[in-house]
Amino acid sequence: MTTFYEPTASEFGHLRRCVDLAREALDDGDEPFGSILVDAEGTVRFEDRNRVKHGDQTRHPEFEIARWSATNFTAEERASSTVFTSGEHCPMCAAAHAWMGLGRIVYAGSSAQLVQWGSERGAAPAPVAALPITTVAPALEVAGPVAAFAEELRELHFDRGRG
Repeated sequence: MTTFYEPTASEFGHLRRCVDLAREALDDGDEPFGSILVDAEGTVRFEDRNRVKHGDQTRHPEFEIARWSATNFTAEERASSTVFTSGEHCPMCAAAHAWMGLGRIVYAGSSAQLVQWGSERGAAPAPVAALPITTVAPALEVAGPVAAFAEELRELHFDRGRG
C-alpha cells in the first residue's frame, strides 16, 4: 500500500508547475517529466523538463538541476534548496543530486507508480532499475508521492505510450 505525502500549499504549487512542465515535455514529443529548483527563500531558481527525445538519455530535468547548481549555487545554497519533481528521481539523477549536495526532494509520483503504469500499458522495462531515491542516496530527505497528482500523472504516462 502506498503512503501518500500531504504537501503544504506552496509545495503543492511547485509540484503543480512540475506536472505542467511534464505535460509540456509530452506535448513536445518527449517523456513527461518536469522539475524545479527552489532556494531557501522559496524562489524558483531553475526549471526544466525532459529533453531525451533526440537520443541523449541523460537530459533529465533533475540531472540538469544538478548541473546548473554546480555553477550557480554555493554549497550552502545547494544544501538549503529543495528540488520539486513530477516523478521520483531515477538512480542517475538521485546520484547526481547527492553528489552535488542538493537538499530535500519532493516528488509527485513515485518510481513504483511509474513502473506500475508502464506495466499496465505494456511498456518495455527501463534499462535501469527503478530504485527509490534513498536506496541510491540514503542520506537524502525525500517526500512523496502526492495522491492529488496520481491520476493526472498516470494519464500523462499512458499518453506517452500512445505517441
